[in-house]
Formats: sequence, C-alpha cells, structure tokens
Amino acid sequence: MEELFDQYKALLFTLAYQLTGSTADAEDAVQDVFFKACDIQPERLKEPRAYLCKMVTNRCLDLQKSARRKREVYVGPWLPEPIRTPEEDMVDKVVRRDMLSYAMLVLLERLTPTERAAFVLREALGFEYPEIAELLGKRVTNCRMLVSRARSKLGISEEEQIAAEAVDLDWVSRFLTSLEQGNVDHVLSLLSEDVILVTDGGGKVVAATSPIQTRDQVALILAGALHALKSQGSVHAEFSPLNGETGIVLRAEGRTAAVIFLQHRRGKFDRIYVVRNPDKLTHV
Repeated sequence: MEELFDQYKALLFTLAYQLTGSTADAEDAVQDVFFKACDIQPERLKEPRAYLCKMVTNRCLDLQKSARRKREVYVGPWLPEPIRTPEEDMVDKVVRRDMLSYAMLVLLERLTPTERAAFVLREALGFEYPEIAELLGKRVTNCRMLVSRARSKLGISEEEQIAAEAVDLDWVSRFLTSLEQGNVDHVLSLLSEDVILVTDGGGKVVAATSPIQTRDQVALILAGALHALKSQGSVHAEFSPLNGETGIVLRAEGRTAAVIFLQHRRGKFDRIYVVRNPDKLTHV
C-alpha cells in the first residue's frame, strides 16, 4: 500500500482537487480512499490506477453534494482554493498543464458534479471514454454526452484545443507597480473593456459581495484595496507558482493577505480573481 500511495498520490490528489477546488477536501478524499483500500483484497487492485481513481471520484461526488449546500449560504462569490504548483516533472506526468490554470478551475464551477468528473477525467487526465464509463458507472455514449455538454457550458467547441494564454510577467509587473503607485490611468490601460473582478472574502475579511464588471470600478477598487492594506502596515507583493501559472501573493505584517490571479486575453487583462478568505490561504 505504501508503494501504491507513493505512485498514485499525485494523480489522485490532482483529480480530487480538480473535482472539488479545495485542498482540504482533496487531501481528505485521498486519505480516506487509501485508508479504505487497506481492506481491499489484492486481486481487486490488479488495475490500481483505475480502481483508485474510481474510489476518489465517488468520494468527491459525495463531497460535492455537501459543498454545494454550504455554498448556498456562503457570503459573496466562492472561488477555488489556490495551491502551489507541484514539481514540473510531476505535473507533466499527471495532468495537462492548461487544466491546472486557475481560470479553468473557476470555469469548472459551472458544471454539475458528474459533468465535471467526466470532463476532468477526459481532458485533464487523458482517460479514454470506456475507462470513464467504467469509473462513473455509465455508458460510453452517456460519457461522451457529458463531456460534450461540459464543453458547451465552458464555451469550448468540440474541435477547439483547451489552452490557457500565458501571462507575460512584464505585464503583471507593470500592473502591480501601477497599483502600488496609485496610477489608476495606467491600470485602466491594461484592462479590457469587459473586465470582471471577482473577490472571495468568505464573510471573514472585506471583499466585494458580487463581481465588479465596470472597468473604472475595477481599477479604483483594486487601487483602494491595496492602499487600505498598506495603511495597516507594510505590504509585500511577490510572484509565486500557483495552479500552474504565476500568481501574485500579497503579504502584510507576516501574514498572507491575498492571492491575485490575472487572466490575459488579446493583450489585456479581462478576468481578475482575488482570494482573501484566510481559510483558503493556508497553503500559500
């Protein structure tokens, strides 16, 4: 069992995290599965990858039911929990790097738990449809429909390759510098006309309780929020490898105050995600 754990823990954690958006839930799911696997007859583990993935998927589907009920009373928008990117070679062996992006994780929230499971198994982990059917206990045709429906909800055509547009660190640096200097005009020049700012404070810290969709407001709110943090003490911004990309981590007085993800499209930032809920920053 120790050998199986060492061999498959990265795969199973990645699968669980992609299905739940929560590090704690992903860790619990993997630990629970391996605990239960200790009582499984060895002959049932002749195909350990498929069997363990099936157990993790089922556990995550159960977790999603309770998670959705909790989100009904969550204060403001719910955003996934940021995580530090695993070692590059491990990532490449386990999951398509584009599927680790934070923007993709946010999009996955549009899907039903079953659609999400089928989509992640297919697009992120490269399972074939007969394998997905076995894992989900459904027909192959139903699994193809689940993935097709998921693509439709995500705005990705059947022929389109899933790819995250790389963010130029020079652009991120200029954006951050402009915010720190309070240069709202320059911040505006870096934002798309239809930019959306989503902040998650979970009711525990100050954050907008609904998405901000006006470019002027986005620039003013970001500049004002950074100024407010600085007024409470020293603030340090750093780049960090998070979710397969570069995130901005703001630290104030020795604590992690926020994590910012910027989505770059056609030369402008069009989606900005700010995680401030302290419960979601413990792994950052």
